Amino acid sequence: MAPGSVVADAMLLHPKVCAADLSVGAAHELFGDDHVHALLVVGAGVLLAVVEQADLAGAPAEDAARHHGRLGDRVVGPHEDMLATWTAMLADGRRRLAVVDEQGALLGLLCLKRSGRGFCSQADVDARARERGALAP
Repeated sequence: MAPGSVVADAMLLHPKVCAADLSVGAAHELFGDDHVHALLVVGAGVLLAVVEQADLAGAPAEDAARHHGRLGDRVVGPHEDMLATWTAMLADGRRRLAVVDEQGALLGLLCLKRSGRGFCSQADVDARARERGALAP
């Protein structure tokens, strides 16, 4: 990581997003994929909530998933220091942070690799999706 790197240098630019009306039941289905660690619930381009699987424990299937998620410690700005952010993610055991601007618009996703030694690239994510048949070649 280069000195002076910021979050925007490492974020995924095209994260998967969920609609504001995503139900808890549908969210549980999405968490069936072991690569899904957080759901980004967006309405009109604004991040409404980051939902993690534990947030949904005991929630009725018909509830809107966004009501069970939160922002706060699950978001970061694009100009935040990359090394400080990485260190905090490791300390907190957090592998995903949504990247938002001052108005709350979703800009991307910071995706810490399982090893904790770096961040997923858009090329890595797209290649994995193609392998699973989710994207056309």
